[in-house]
Amino acid sequence: LWLHTAGKTTIPFLTYVSSMTKEYKTYSREDVAKHNTPKDLWIIIDNDVFDLTTFADMHPGGAYSLVEVAGQDATEQFYGLHRQEVLIKYMPKFKIGTIANEQPKIEIPAPGTLSKVPYAEPSYWLNFKSAYYKESHLRFRAALRKFYQEVVVPEAVASEDSGKNPSSELFQKMGKFGVWASRVGPGPWLQMCVDAGVLTLPGGIKPEEFDYFHEQIAHEENHAWGYPSFADSLGAGLVIGLPPVFNFGPDALRMKVVPEVLSGKKRICLAITEPTAGSDVARIRTTAQRTPDGKHFIVNGIKKWITNGTYADYFSTAVLTENGISMLLIERSEGVETTQIKTSYSACAGTSLITFDNVKVPVENLLGKEGGGFQVIMFNFNHERWYINSSVIRAARLVIEESFKWANQRKVFGKPLIAQPVIRNKLATMISQLESVHNWHENITYQMCNMTYKEQAKHLAGPIALCKFATTRMATLVSDNACQILGGRALTKTGLGRVIEGFQRTFKYGSILGGSEEIMADLGIRMAIKGMPPSAKL
Repeated sequence: LWLHTAGKTTIPFLTYVSSMTKEYKTYSREDVAKHNTPKDLWIIIDNDVFDLTTFADMHPGGAYSLVEVAGQDATEQFYGLHRQEVLIKYMPKFKIGTIANEQPKIEIPAPGTLSKVPYAEPSYWLNFKSAYYKESHLRFRAALRKFYQEVVVPEAVASEDSGKNPSSELFQKMGKFGVWASRVGPGPWLQMCVDAGVLTLPGGIKPEEFDYFHEQIAHEENHAWGYPSFADSLGAGLVIGLPPVFNFGPDALRMKVVPEVLSGKKRICLAITEPTAGSDVARIRTTAQRTPDGKHFIVNGIKKWITNGTYADYFSTAVLTENGISMLLIERSEGVETTQIKTSYSACAGTSLITFDNVKVPVENLLGKEGGGFQVIMFNFNHERWYINSSVIRAARLVIEESFKWANQRKVFGKPLIAQPVIRNKLATMISQLESVHNWHENITYQMCNMTYKEQAKHLAGPIALCKFATTRMATLVSDNACQILGGRALTKTGLGRVIEGFQRTFKYGSILGGSEEIMADLGIRMAIKGMPPSAKL
Protein backbone atom coordinates (compact mmCIF):
# COMPACT_ATOMS: atom_id res chain seq x y z
CA LEU A 1 0.00 0.00 0.00
CA TRP A 2 1.23 3.47 -0.85
CA LEU A 3 0.22 7.08 -0.37
CA HIS A 4 1.45 9.95 -2.52
CA THR A 5 2.98 13.01 -0.93
CA ALA A 6 2.89 16.66 -1.81
CA GLY A 7 6.33 16.32 -3.35
CA LYS A 8 7.45 13.87 -5.98
CA THR A 9 8.01 10.82 -3.83
CA THR A 10 5.84 8.06 -2.45
CA ILE A 11 5.93 6.33 0.91
CA PRO A 12 4.82 2.87 1.92
CA PHE A 13 1.39 3.18 3.52
CA LEU A 14 2.26 0.28 5.78
CA THR A 15 4.95 2.47 7.33
CA TYR A 16 2.30 5.05 8.09
CA VAL A 17 -0.04 2.37 9.45
CA SER A 18 2.68 1.13 11.79
CA SER A 19 3.05 4.66 13.14
CA MET A 20 -0.68 4.72 13.85
CA THR A 21 -0.68 1.39 15.70
CA LYS A 22 2.61 1.91 17.52
CA GLU A 23 2.49 2.43 21.29
CA TYR A 24 3.25 6.10 22.01
CA LYS A 25 3.83 8.04 25.20
CA THR A 26 1.19 10.54 26.22
CA TYR A 27 1.86 14.15 27.15
CA SER A 28 -0.12 17.05 28.46
CA ARG A 29 -0.22 20.30 26.51
CA GLU A 30 1.76 21.83 29.34
CA ASP A 31 4.50 19.22 28.79
CA VAL A 32 4.75 20.15 25.12
CA ALA A 33 4.84 23.87 25.91
CA LYS A 34 8.18 23.42 27.69
CA HIS A 35 9.88 22.37 24.42
CA ASN A 36 9.80 25.76 22.75
CA THR A 37 13.32 26.59 21.57
CA PRO A 38 15.22 25.96 18.30
CA LYS A 39 17.28 23.30 20.09
CA ASP A 40 14.26 21.64 21.69
CA LEU A 41 11.32 22.04 19.33
CA TRP A 42 8.04 20.16 19.75
CA ILE A 43 4.68 20.93 18.19
CA ILE A 44 1.14 19.53 18.27
CA ILE A 45 -0.89 18.71 15.17
CA ASP A 46 -4.41 17.57 16.00
CA ASN A 47 -3.69 15.33 19.03
CA ASP A 48 -0.27 14.13 17.86
CA VAL A 49 3.03 15.36 19.29
CA PHE A 50 6.07 15.82 17.01
CA ASP A 51 9.70 16.43 17.91
CA LEU A 52 11.04 18.56 15.04
CA THR A 53 14.32 19.56 16.66
CA THR A 54 16.44 17.76 14.05
CA PHE A 55 14.11 18.65 11.20
CA ALA A 56 13.90 22.42 11.67
CA ASP A 57 17.01 23.27 9.65
CA MET A 58 15.85 20.97 6.83
CA HIS A 59 12.35 22.47 6.68
CA PRO A 60 11.74 23.79 3.11
CA GLY A 61 10.16 26.92 4.59
CA GLY A 62 13.09 27.57 6.88
CA ALA A 63 13.47 26.99 10.61
CA TYR A 64 11.88 30.28 11.62
CA SER A 65 8.32 29.25 10.75
CA LEU A 66 8.69 26.22 13.02
CA VAL A 67 10.31 28.16 15.84
CA GLU A 68 7.31 30.50 15.79
CA VAL A 69 5.01 27.63 16.81
CA ALA A 70 7.44 25.72 19.03
CA GLY A 71 5.68 24.23 22.04
CA GLN A 72 2.28 25.11 20.60
CA ASP A 73 -0.66 23.59 18.77
CA ALA A 74 0.25 24.16 15.10
CA THR A 75 -2.73 22.40 13.54
CA GLU A 76 -4.21 25.50 11.95
CA GLN A 77 -0.85 26.72 10.68
CA PHE A 78 0.04 23.30 9.27
CA TYR A 79 -3.19 22.84 7.32
CA GLY A 80 -2.98 26.41 6.09
CA LEU A 81 0.32 25.61 4.35
CA HIS A 82 0.44 21.88 3.62
CA ARG A 83 -1.58 19.04 2.17
CA GLN A 84 -2.36 16.18 4.54
CA GLU A 85 0.01 13.94 2.60
CA VAL A 86 2.94 15.87 4.10
CA LEU A 87 1.83 14.86 7.57
CA ILE A 88 1.53 11.24 6.48
CA LYS A 89 5.01 11.38 4.96
CA TYR A 90 6.77 12.66 8.08
CA MET A 91 4.64 11.12 10.83
CA PRO A 92 6.54 7.80 11.07
CA LYS A 93 9.84 9.63 11.62
CA PHE A 94 8.93 12.55 13.86
CA LYS A 95 5.83 11.61 15.85
CA ILE A 96 6.77 10.91 19.49
CA GLY A 97 3.43 10.77 21.25
CA THR A 98 -0.15 11.96 21.68
CA ILE A 99 -1.97 14.37 23.94
CA ALA A 100 -3.42 12.64 26.99
CA ASN A 101 -7.20 12.25 27.15
CA GLU A 102 -7.76 13.71 23.67
CA GLN A 103 -9.08 12.03 20.55
CA PRO A 104 -8.10 13.03 16.99
CA LYS A 105 -10.45 15.53 15.38
CA ILE A 106 -9.08 15.23 11.84
CA GLU A 107 -9.54 12.02 9.88
CA ILE A 108 -6.81 10.55 7.69
CA PRO A 109 -8.68 8.29 5.25
CA ALA A 110 -7.46 4.78 4.49
CA PRO A 111 -6.95 3.69 0.85
CA GLY A 112 -10.21 3.15 -1.01
CA THR A 113 -12.25 5.25 1.42
CA LEU A 114 -15.17 7.29 0.08
CA SER A 115 -14.96 11.01 0.75
CA LYS A 116 -17.36 12.52 3.28
CA VAL A 117 -17.07 16.02 1.82
CA PRO A 118 -20.42 17.26 0.44
CA TYR A 119 -20.80 16.50 -3.29
CA ALA A 120 -17.36 14.85 -3.45
CA GLU A 121 -18.98 11.60 -4.59
CA PRO A 122 -21.97 10.87 -6.86
CA SER A 123 -25.18 11.05 -4.83
CA TYR A 124 -25.73 7.27 -4.66
CA TRP A 125 -22.40 6.97 -2.82
CA LEU A 126 -23.60 9.60 -0.35
CA ASN A 127 -26.58 7.47 0.73
CA PHE A 128 -29.12 8.90 -1.71
CA LYS A 129 -31.44 6.60 -3.65
CA SER A 130 -30.95 5.83 -7.34
CA ALA A 131 -32.92 4.05 -10.03
CA TYR A 132 -29.70 3.26 -11.90
CA TYR A 133 -27.27 1.65 -9.49
CA LYS A 134 -27.22 -1.61 -7.57
CA GLU A 135 -24.94 -3.49 -5.22
CA SER A 136 -22.56 -4.59 -7.96
CA HIS A 137 -21.80 -0.95 -8.76
CA LEU A 138 -20.86 -0.28 -5.14
CA ARG A 139 -18.60 -3.32 -5.12
CA PHE A 140 -17.09 -2.40 -8.47
CA ARG A 141 -16.18 1.18 -7.47
CA ALA A 142 -14.74 0.04 -4.12
CA ALA A 143 -12.47 -2.49 -5.82
CA LEU A 144 -11.29 -0.02 -8.45
CA ARG A 145 -10.62 2.77 -5.97
CA LYS A 146 -8.51 0.53 -3.78
CA PHE A 147 -6.61 -0.81 -6.80
CA TYR A 148 -5.85 2.66 -8.13
CA GLN A 149 -4.62 3.96 -4.81
CA GLU A 150 -2.44 0.92 -4.14
CA VAL A 151 -1.12 0.20 -7.64
CA VAL A 152 -1.62 3.16 -10.00
CA VAL A 153 -1.16 6.35 -7.96
CA PRO A 154 2.49 5.68 -6.95
CA GLU A 155 3.53 5.64 -10.60
CA ALA A 156 1.25 8.58 -11.40
CA VAL A 157 3.02 10.78 -8.84
CA ALA A 158 6.39 10.29 -10.49
CA SER A 159 5.28 10.22 -14.13
CA GLU A 160 3.02 13.30 -14.12
CA ASP A 161 6.07 15.51 -13.65
CA SER A 162 8.79 13.42 -15.28
CA GLY A 163 6.76 12.71 -18.43
CA LYS A 164 7.68 9.04 -18.34
CA ASN A 165 5.33 6.70 -20.18
CA PRO A 166 3.30 4.23 -18.10
CA SER A 167 5.33 1.10 -17.51
CA SER A 168 4.55 -2.21 -19.18
CA GLU A 169 4.27 -3.76 -15.72
CA LEU A 170 1.52 -1.31 -14.76
CA PHE A 171 -0.33 -1.81 -18.03
CA GLN A 172 -0.35 -5.57 -17.55
CA LYS A 173 -1.42 -5.33 -13.91
CA MET A 174 -4.31 -3.14 -15.00
CA GLY A 175 -5.13 -5.64 -17.74
CA LYS A 176 -5.14 -8.59 -15.37
CA PHE A 177 -7.33 -6.72 -12.90
CA GLY A 178 -9.81 -6.01 -15.69
CA VAL A 179 -9.40 -2.24 -15.87
CA TRP A 180 -8.96 -2.13 -19.65
CA ALA A 181 -11.89 -4.47 -20.26
CA SER A 182 -14.02 -2.34 -17.94
CA ARG A 183 -13.39 0.77 -20.02
CA VAL A 184 -14.62 -0.44 -23.41
CA GLY A 185 -18.18 -1.36 -22.45
CA PRO A 186 -20.25 -4.54 -22.21
CA GLY A 187 -19.92 -7.10 -24.98
CA PRO A 188 -18.88 -10.65 -25.87
CA TRP A 189 -15.18 -9.77 -25.64
CA LEU A 190 -15.52 -9.69 -21.84
CA GLN A 191 -16.63 -13.31 -21.60
CA MET A 192 -14.08 -14.32 -24.21
CA CYS A 193 -11.20 -12.82 -22.21
CA VAL A 194 -12.45 -14.12 -18.86
CA ASP A 195 -12.87 -17.64 -20.28
CA ALA A 196 -9.36 -17.49 -21.71
CA GLY A 197 -7.97 -16.55 -18.29
CA VAL A 198 -6.70 -13.23 -19.65
CA LEU A 199 -8.43 -11.19 -16.94
CA THR A 200 -11.07 -10.93 -14.26
CA LEU A 201 -13.39 -7.99 -13.69
CA PRO A 202 -12.98 -5.75 -10.61
CA GLY A 203 -15.08 -6.59 -7.59
CA GLY A 204 -15.85 -10.07 -8.89
CA ILE A 205 -18.30 -8.67 -11.45
CA LYS A 206 -19.46 -11.28 -13.96
CA PRO A 207 -19.36 -10.42 -17.68
CA GLU A 208 -23.12 -10.93 -18.01
CA GLU A 209 -23.91 -8.38 -15.26
CA PHE A 210 -21.48 -5.74 -16.53
CA ASP A 211 -23.27 -2.68 -17.96
CA TYR A 212 -22.48 0.86 -19.09
CA PHE A 213 -22.78 2.15 -15.53
CA HIS A 214 -19.88 -0.11 -14.57
CA GLU A 215 -17.93 1.34 -17.48
CA GLN A 216 -18.86 4.89 -16.46
CA ILE A 217 -17.53 4.19 -12.97
CA ALA A 218 -14.28 2.85 -14.45
CA HIS A 219 -13.75 6.11 -16.36
CA GLU A 220 -14.59 8.13 -13.26
CA GLU A 221 -12.13 6.31 -11.04
CA ASN A 222 -9.38 6.74 -13.64
CA HIS A 223 -9.78 10.53 -13.33
CA ALA A 224 -10.33 10.73 -9.56
CA TRP A 225 -6.75 11.43 -8.48
CA GLY A 226 -5.75 14.83 -9.82
CA TYR A 227 -3.08 13.62 -12.26
CA PRO A 228 -4.74 14.56 -15.58
CA SER A 229 -1.91 13.74 -17.96
CA PHE A 230 -1.18 10.37 -16.43
CA ALA A 231 -4.90 9.57 -16.33
CA ASP A 232 -5.06 10.00 -20.10
CA SER A 233 -1.84 8.04 -20.53
CA LEU A 234 -3.78 5.12 -19.06
CA GLY A 235 -5.82 3.95 -21.98
CA ALA A 236 -7.32 7.10 -23.47
CA GLY A 237 -6.23 5.71 -26.83
CA LEU A 238 -7.52 2.25 -25.95
CA VAL A 239 -11.00 3.50 -25.03
CA ILE A 240 -11.48 5.11 -28.45
CA GLY A 241 -9.11 2.99 -30.53
CA LEU A 242 -10.23 -0.55 -29.66
CA PRO A 243 -14.04 -0.30 -30.22
CA PRO A 244 -13.63 0.04 -34.01
CA VAL A 245 -11.71 -3.25 -33.92
CA PHE A 246 -14.23 -5.34 -32.00
CA ASN A 247 -17.27 -3.66 -33.56
CA PHE A 248 -16.12 -3.61 -37.20
CA GLY A 249 -13.01 -5.78 -37.53
CA PRO A 250 -13.02 -9.27 -39.08
CA ASP A 251 -13.11 -12.22 -36.66
CA ALA A 252 -9.45 -13.19 -37.08
CA LEU A 253 -8.31 -9.66 -36.35
CA ARG A 254 -10.55 -9.37 -33.28
CA MET A 255 -9.38 -12.70 -31.88
CA LYS A 256 -5.75 -11.58 -32.16
CA VAL A 257 -5.87 -7.92 -31.15
CA VAL A 258 -8.59 -7.68 -28.49
CA PRO A 259 -6.97 -10.11 -25.96
CA GLU A 260 -3.55 -8.52 -26.53
CA VAL A 261 -4.86 -5.05 -25.77
CA LEU A 262 -7.23 -5.91 -22.91
CA SER A 263 -4.46 -7.87 -21.17
CA GLY A 264 -2.19 -4.82 -21.34
CA LYS A 265 0.43 -6.59 -23.45
CA LYS A 266 -0.21 -4.29 -26.42
CA ARG A 267 -1.37 -0.66 -26.65
CA ILE A 268 -3.63 0.98 -29.19
CA CYS A 269 -4.73 4.48 -30.17
CA LEU A 270 -7.16 6.20 -32.54
CA ALA A 271 -5.54 8.15 -35.39
CA ILE A 272 -8.00 10.41 -37.21
CA THR A 273 -6.95 14.05 -36.73
CA GLU A 274 -4.45 15.57 -39.18
CA PRO A 275 -2.71 18.94 -39.41
CA THR A 276 -5.42 20.07 -41.86
CA ALA A 277 -8.41 18.02 -40.66
CA GLY A 278 -9.90 18.10 -37.18
CA SER A 279 -13.66 18.10 -36.67
CA ASP A 280 -13.99 18.21 -40.49
CA VAL A 281 -13.05 14.54 -40.91
CA ALA A 282 -13.89 14.59 -44.62
CA ARG A 283 -10.72 16.62 -45.26
CA ILE A 284 -8.25 13.91 -44.25
CA ARG A 285 -5.37 13.41 -46.70
CA THR A 286 -3.74 10.20 -45.47
CA THR A 287 -4.01 7.77 -48.39
CA ALA A 288 -4.20 3.98 -48.64
CA GLN A 289 -3.65 2.57 -52.13
CA ARG A 290 -4.09 -1.10 -52.97
CA THR A 291 -1.11 -3.02 -54.27
CA PRO A 292 -1.43 -4.51 -57.77
CA ASP A 293 -2.13 -7.96 -56.30
CA GLY A 294 -4.92 -6.49 -54.13
CA LYS A 295 -3.56 -8.02 -50.91
CA HIS A 296 -2.27 -4.90 -49.19
CA PHE A 297 -2.75 -1.19 -48.79
CA ILE A 298 0.21 1.19 -48.96
CA VAL A 299 -0.42 3.99 -46.47
CA ASN A 300 1.10 7.47 -46.64
CA GLY A 301 0.23 10.53 -44.58
CA ILE A 302 0.45 12.37 -41.28
CA LYS A 303 -1.69 12.28 -38.15
CA LYS A 304 -1.37 14.87 -35.40
CA TRP A 305 -2.36 15.33 -31.72
CA ILE A 306 -2.86 11.58 -31.31
CA THR A 307 -3.16 10.69 -27.61
CA ASN A 308 -1.00 7.70 -26.58
CA GLY A 309 0.48 7.54 -30.07
CA THR A 310 4.12 7.70 -28.96
CA TYR A 311 3.94 4.24 -27.37
CA ALA A 312 1.06 2.59 -29.26
CA ASP A 313 1.51 -0.79 -30.95
CA TYR A 314 -1.67 -0.45 -33.03
CA PHE A 315 -3.29 2.54 -34.73
CA SER A 316 -6.98 2.55 -35.70
CA THR A 317 -6.51 4.93 -38.59
CA ALA A 318 -8.77 6.94 -40.90
CA VAL A 319 -7.46 6.79 -44.46
CA LEU A 320 -8.58 7.82 -47.92
CA THR A 321 -8.98 4.91 -50.36
CA GLU A 322 -10.23 4.96 -53.94
CA ASN A 323 -13.73 4.29 -52.58
CA GLY A 324 -13.65 7.08 -50.00
CA ILE A 325 -12.83 7.31 -46.31
CA SER A 326 -12.00 3.93 -44.74
CA MET A 327 -10.69 2.70 -41.40
CA LEU A 328 -7.58 0.54 -41.16
CA LEU A 329 -5.85 -1.08 -38.21
CA ILE A 330 -2.16 -0.36 -38.71
CA GLU A 331 0.43 -2.21 -36.64
CA ARG A 332 3.64 -0.44 -35.67
CA SER A 333 6.10 -1.57 -38.32
CA GLU A 334 8.55 -0.27 -40.90
CA GLY A 335 7.49 3.16 -42.11
CA VAL A 336 5.56 4.10 -38.95
CA GLU A 337 7.24 6.89 -37.01
CA THR A 338 5.88 8.66 -33.92
CA THR A 339 7.18 11.93 -32.48
CA GLN A 340 6.27 13.51 -29.14
CA ILE A 341 4.29 16.77 -29.32
CA LYS A 342 4.74 19.21 -26.45
CA THR A 343 1.38 20.30 -25.08
CA SER A 344 -0.03 21.64 -21.80
CA TYR A 345 -0.24 17.97 -20.81
CA SER A 346 2.75 16.15 -19.38
CA ALA A 347 4.68 14.10 -21.93
CA CYS A 348 3.47 10.93 -20.20
CA ALA A 349 0.16 11.24 -22.11
CA GLY A 350 2.08 10.39 -25.27
CA THR A 351 0.53 13.04 -27.54
CA SER A 352 2.13 12.45 -30.90
CA LEU A 353 2.71 13.27 -34.52
CA ILE A 354 2.50 10.07 -36.57
CA THR A 355 4.07 9.68 -39.99
CA PHE A 356 3.11 6.81 -42.29
CA ASP A 357 5.70 6.38 -45.05
CA ASN A 358 4.80 3.60 -47.51
CA VAL A 359 3.45 1.41 -44.71
CA LYS A 360 2.27 -1.99 -45.94
CA VAL A 361 -1.04 -3.06 -44.35
CA PRO A 362 -2.97 -6.30 -45.11
CA VAL A 363 -6.43 -5.72 -46.61
CA GLU A 364 -7.74 -7.97 -43.82
CA ASN A 365 -7.06 -5.05 -41.47
CA LEU A 366 -9.97 -3.07 -42.87
CA LEU A 367 -12.39 -2.06 -40.12
CA GLY A 368 -15.79 -2.19 -41.76
CA LYS A 369 -16.22 -1.87 -45.49
CA GLU A 370 -13.87 0.01 -47.77
CA GLY A 371 -15.41 3.45 -48.18
CA GLY A 372 -17.49 2.93 -45.03
CA GLY A 373 -15.04 4.59 -42.68
CA PHE A 374 -17.20 7.61 -41.99
CA GLN A 375 -19.88 5.37 -40.48
CA VAL A 376 -17.27 3.67 -38.28
CA ILE A 377 -15.96 7.06 -37.14
CA MET A 378 -19.42 8.43 -36.36
CA PHE A 379 -20.43 5.28 -34.45
CA ASN A 380 -17.23 5.56 -32.44
CA PHE A 381 -17.66 9.27 -31.73
CA ASN A 382 -20.70 8.68 -29.50
CA HIS A 383 -18.77 6.40 -27.17
CA GLU A 384 -15.71 8.68 -27.21
CA ARG A 385 -17.75 11.75 -26.30
CA TRP A 386 -19.63 9.87 -23.58
CA TYR A 387 -16.30 8.70 -22.16
CA ILE A 388 -14.94 12.26 -22.19
CA ASN A 389 -18.04 13.41 -20.29
CA SER A 390 -17.47 10.72 -17.64
CA SER A 391 -13.86 11.79 -17.19
CA VAL A 392 -14.40 15.55 -17.14
CA ILE A 393 -17.32 15.30 -14.69
CA ARG A 394 -15.23 13.23 -12.25
CA ALA A 395 -12.22 15.53 -12.53
CA ALA A 396 -14.46 18.54 -11.87
CA ARG A 397 -15.96 16.80 -8.85
CA LEU A 398 -12.48 16.42 -7.36
CA VAL A 399 -11.81 20.11 -7.96
CA ILE A 400 -15.02 20.99 -6.10
CA GLU A 401 -14.00 18.73 -3.22
CA GLU A 402 -10.61 20.44 -3.00
CA SER A 403 -12.27 23.87 -3.12
CA PHE A 404 -14.73 22.90 -0.39
CA LYS A 405 -11.90 21.68 1.85
CA TRP A 406 -9.83 24.79 1.29
CA ALA A 407 -12.76 27.15 1.89
CA ASN A 408 -13.31 25.47 5.26
CA GLN A 409 -9.70 25.37 6.45
CA ARG A 410 -8.38 28.67 5.08
CA LYS A 411 -8.70 31.59 7.52
CA VAL A 412 -9.01 35.18 6.24
CA PHE A 413 -9.72 38.24 8.39
CA GLY A 414 -10.07 35.92 11.36
CA LYS A 415 -12.80 33.76 9.80
CA PRO A 416 -12.92 30.65 7.59
CA LEU A 417 -12.98 31.56 3.92
CA ILE A 418 -16.37 29.87 3.56
CA ALA A 419 -17.86 32.50 5.90
CA GLN A 420 -17.68 34.90 2.95
CA PRO A 421 -20.98 34.93 0.96
CA VAL A 422 -19.13 35.33 -2.33
CA ILE A 423 -17.25 32.06 -1.72
CA ARG A 424 -20.43 30.20 -0.86
CA ASN A 425 -21.97 31.54 -4.04
CA LYS A 426 -19.05 30.27 -6.11
CA LEU A 427 -19.38 26.80 -4.55
CA ALA A 428 -23.14 26.84 -5.13
CA THR A 429 -22.63 27.70 -8.80
CA MET A 430 -20.00 25.00 -9.25
CA ILE A 431 -22.05 22.29 -7.53
CA SER A 432 -25.34 23.08 -9.26
CA GLN A 433 -23.68 22.99 -12.68
CA LEU A 434 -21.85 19.75 -11.89
CA GLU A 435 -24.89 17.92 -10.54
CA SER A 436 -27.02 19.04 -13.49
CA VAL A 437 -24.69 17.62 -16.13
CA HIS A 438 -23.96 14.50 -14.07
CA ASN A 439 -27.67 13.68 -13.83
CA TRP A 440 -28.08 14.23 -17.58
CA HIS A 441 -25.04 12.06 -18.19
CA GLU A 442 -26.48 9.27 -16.03
CA ASN A 443 -29.74 9.42 -17.98
CA ILE A 444 -27.81 8.98 -21.24
CA THR A 445 -25.92 6.04 -19.71
CA TYR A 446 -29.26 4.47 -18.81
CA GLN A 447 -30.42 4.83 -22.44
CA MET A 448 -27.19 3.15 -23.57
CA CYS A 449 -27.95 0.22 -21.26
CA ASN A 450 -31.29 -0.23 -23.02
CA MET A 451 -30.28 0.31 -26.65
CA THR A 452 -28.31 -1.64 -29.19
CA TYR A 453 -25.13 -0.12 -30.59
CA LYS A 454 -27.01 0.90 -33.76
CA GLU A 455 -29.88 2.41 -31.77
CA GLN A 456 -27.38 4.43 -29.76
CA ALA A 457 -25.86 5.79 -32.97
CA LYS A 458 -29.30 6.79 -34.23
CA HIS A 459 -30.88 8.25 -31.09
CA LEU A 460 -28.05 9.44 -28.83
CA ALA A 461 -25.69 11.37 -31.12
CA GLY A 462 -27.53 14.64 -30.43
CA PRO A 463 -28.02 14.22 -26.66
CA ILE A 464 -24.42 13.08 -26.11
CA ALA A 465 -23.11 16.03 -28.14
CA LEU A 466 -25.21 18.53 -26.17
CA CYS A 467 -24.25 16.88 -22.89
CA LYS A 468 -20.58 17.20 -23.87
CA PHE A 469 -21.13 20.86 -24.67
CA ALA A 470 -22.76 21.37 -21.25
CA THR A 471 -20.05 19.33 -19.50
CA THR A 472 -17.11 21.28 -20.89
CA ARG A 473 -18.88 24.60 -20.24
CA MET A 474 -19.36 23.41 -16.65
CA ALA A 475 -15.65 22.55 -16.47
CA THR A 476 -14.77 26.08 -17.60
CA LEU A 477 -16.90 27.55 -14.81
CA VAL A 478 -15.56 25.15 -12.18
CA SER A 479 -11.97 25.87 -13.16
CA ASP A 480 -12.50 29.63 -13.06
CA ASN A 481 -14.23 29.63 -9.66
CA ALA A 482 -11.79 27.16 -8.11
CA CYS A 483 -8.87 29.35 -9.19
CA GLN A 484 -10.50 32.35 -7.52
CA ILE A 485 -11.14 30.38 -4.32
CA LEU A 486 -7.57 29.10 -4.03
CA GLY A 487 -5.89 32.22 -5.40
CA GLY A 488 -2.16 31.94 -6.06
CA ARG A 489 -2.13 28.33 -4.93
CA ALA A 490 -4.25 27.46 -7.97
CA LEU A 491 -1.34 28.55 -10.16
CA THR A 492 1.22 26.43 -8.32
CA LYS A 493 2.03 22.92 -9.53
CA THR A 494 2.81 21.54 -6.08
CA GLY A 495 1.28 21.83 -2.67
CA LEU A 496 -2.25 22.82 -1.70
CA GLY A 497 -3.28 23.97 -5.17
CA ARG A 498 -1.82 21.04 -7.13
CA VAL A 499 -5.16 19.58 -8.22
CA ILE A 500 -6.63 22.95 -9.21
CA GLU A 501 -3.53 23.93 -11.18
CA GLY A 502 -3.58 20.65 -13.10
CA PHE A 503 -7.26 21.03 -13.91
CA GLN A 504 -7.10 24.65 -15.06
CA ARG A 505 -4.12 23.80 -17.28
CA THR A 506 -5.73 20.79 -18.96
CA PHE A 507 -9.55 20.97 -18.81
CA LYS A 508 -9.72 22.48 -22.32
CA TYR A 509 -8.74 19.09 -23.73
CA GLY A 510 -12.32 18.00 -23.11
CA SER A 511 -13.59 21.09 -24.90
CA ILE A 512 -11.67 20.22 -28.06
CA LEU A 513 -11.02 16.46 -28.27
CA GLY A 514 -13.82 14.37 -29.73
CA GLY A 515 -15.35 17.46 -31.33
CA SER A 516 -15.09 21.08 -30.25
CA GLU A 517 -17.78 22.79 -28.18
CA GLU A 518 -19.05 24.71 -31.21
CA ILE A 519 -19.37 21.54 -33.28
CA MET A 520 -21.10 19.72 -30.40
CA ALA A 521 -23.66 22.49 -29.91
CA ASP A 522 -24.43 22.66 -33.62
CA LEU A 523 -24.60 18.87 -34.02
CA GLY A 524 -27.01 18.57 -31.10
CA ILE A 525 -29.44 21.07 -32.60
CA ARG A 526 -29.10 19.68 -36.15
CA MET A 527 -29.98 16.22 -34.84
CA ALA A 528 -32.95 17.68 -32.96
CA ILE A 529 -34.18 19.44 -36.11
CA LYS A 530 -34.42 16.05 -37.84
CA GLY A 531 -37.09 15.06 -35.33
CA MET A 532 -38.97 18.35 -35.55
CA PRO A 533 -42.59 17.65 -36.65
CA PRO A 534 -43.60 19.84 -39.62
CA SER A 535 -47.06 20.28 -38.09
CA ALA A 536 -45.73 21.93 -34.90
CA LYS A 537 -46.69 25.62 -34.90
CA LEU A 538 -47.03 28.37 -32.32
